[in-house]
Amino acid sequence: MSVPLPTMDQIRDAAARIAPYAVLTPVLRNATLDELVGAQLFFKCENLQRGGAFKFRGACNAVWSLSDEEAARGVVTHSSGNHGNALAMAAATRGIPAHVVVPEGAVLAKLQAIEKAGAILHRCAATTAAREAKAAEVQQATGAILVHPYANTQVMAGQATATLELLRQSDGLDMLITPIGGGGLSSGSAIAAHGIDPTIKVFGAEPAGADDTAQSLARGARIDHFTANTVCDGLRTLVGESNLEALRAHRVDVITVTDEESIAAMRELWRSLKLVVEVSSATVFAAVLKQRERFAGKRVGLVLTGGNVDLDALPW
Repeated sequence: MSVPLPTMDQIRDAAARIAPYAVLTPVLRNATLDELVGAQLFFKCENLQRGGAFKFRGACNAVWSLSDEEAARGVVTHSSGNHGNALAMAAATRGIPAHVVVPEGAVLAKLQAIEKAGAILHRCAATTAAREAKAAEVQQATGAILVHPYANTQVMAGQATATLELLRQSDGLDMLITPIGGGGLSSGSAIAAHGIDPTIKVFGAEPAGADDTAQSLARGARIDHFTANTVCDGLRTLVGESNLEALRAHRVDVITVTDEESIAAMRELWRSLKLVVEVSSATVFAAVLKQRERFAGKRVGLVLTGGNVDLDALPW
């Protein structure tokens, strides 16, 4: 599904639109981690965002961009957890219903959070095709407006606001790295970063067991299906068409990391930053550790995307 990419004006509008609802998350520094990598690292802590993930930004912007007539119909999406939770919370700020299609095998803590936020859950098989089909079914039955997790202009614009904040908080960066799943955050971040400073080098971190973006960029064409095999549950989604287009246009370099490397990075972030982040979030630090020579001596922004971890099922 191809949708228009957000402009810088839309990203700035999104920042103003969500300001009454979203958290201005902190940027953390750590001398030990700087020394380990040989770079200045700026960790944007979206794990401390409302709902525990950056996803609230995009969902909130999408919900508050709807007309009153559209909003009254409610919203629907499919999500492995964080986007569904974010949409439910955003819908609650406007007093409208939210339907969330969740795949089998989703993290229990995330499902509980979605229900607690007031959404109606609809279950489906753990494939992109099944998610899309079920969401379309719910949409037809309820009349709700689809707020796609990443193939949505307003969602991408909202996600990109994290990068606007990070650049202000860090007083300029040489490099930026985000995780890549569906590509809403990574594409929006690239547009925002280059809208402010075209010289910033943008990277994406992707699990080796869900490397469809890396494969698509290498082939010069988007692969249309794959079977994810990774503990990074938030990054198992096929990259969107428009998102891939943006990544290619902004020359985003994708670094793939193994689950073992991401889990080790997650532990190190816990040890050094005292933050519990999702293993999907830890991919960015894993990528910097894996190719530290590329980041040496640079000012690097890393977006830690979420902290919704099931403490009874840690990945080690």
